[in-house]
Amino acid sequence: MSEAQLHVLDDPAHVVGELIAAAAERGESIVLTGGSTPGRAYEHAAELQADWSRASVWWGDERCVPPDDERSNYGLARRTLLDLLEQQPGVHRIRGELKPADAAAEYEQAIDGVELDFLLLGLGPDGHVASLFPGSPQLFERDRLVTSGPAGLEPFVDRVTLTLPALLSAKRIVLLVTGESKAAAVERGFARSMTDAVPASLLRTGAAPVDVYLDPAAASRLAS
Repeated sequence: MSEAQLHVLDDPAHVVGELIAAAAERGESIVLTGGSTPGRAYEHAAELQADWSRASVWWGDERCVPPDDERSNYGLARRTLLDLLEQQPGVHRIRGELKPADAAAEYEQAIDGVELDFLLLGLGPDGHVASLFPGSPQLFERDRLVTSGPAGLEPFVDRVTLTLPALLSAKRIVLLVTGESKAAAVERGFARSMTDAVPASLLRTGAAPVDVYLDPAAASRLAS
């Protein structure tokens, strides 16, 4: 079991970008996230380290849309990171254009046996991580590394996601969280007891170190 380390910074994306770039330089397997927050971190990582040829990139979850859809997590990473690099990593995307169950099965076969060195996650206002939403069947899957199912928040398209056992297998877990809309989820996820009602809190049940990088708005409900 691991206690989360909370880091409140004026520009957490800058620091997370440094961490990602360092992981790429070391040739690690890096799990990327989607959502509205990580784009600036990806851009900064590309500025700092343009040669990712020794690294591999994976995704913690994906919306079931084609890769050129604006909602695609892969598409976000391509625009803000991959297209900016001089040397590409090994890219292992979730094929969201497939049927959800087929995409999940294909991705599980690809990631099975892979040591995940660096796992980047965001945090939803409901406390979800990857696409493990409160009360969803995906959250309670324990026999598989990858599963699929409906979304708990917009955009309401099916998702393919790493399961909790897969997330907890990572050697290092980093969350990037910004904005006042996430403040309640931060407080419930990392300053209270662990509960299925807040999936992010379950990251503390594993052995991997968990570092949460926050801006002051996201940290505003934490005790000083």
